[in-house]
Amino acid sequence: MGGEMVAPGEAGPDDVVLAWEGADVVAVRLPQLADSLDHILAALERGHGKPLAELDRRAKQETVRILEARGAFSVRHGVETVASALGVSRFTVYNYLNREKQA
Repeated sequence: MGGEMVAPGEAGPDDVVLAWEGADVVAVRLPQLADSLDHILAALERGHGKPLAELDRRAKQETVRILEARGAFSVRHGVETVASALGVSRFTVYNYLNREKQA
């Protein structure tokens, strides 16, 4: 997901501080959601062993389903980012999403 560990004293208001036996041990700084989308896309590419744009249509549809389940399309410009990674148009991504909802 791309989080970063920081000292508890350096934790900001959006960081998650983890405690062990009552003492703050570490803080986790989560990336912006848009950065997380890039990490998710990279992980999916690693999992397939090739660029997402080289996947067949069925694999691209499955990828869109996975990304929707992970909230990728709630991110600003999420559809555009995914379309670019898949090498398809935004219209195609919307078609994949609609197909999934109809199934």
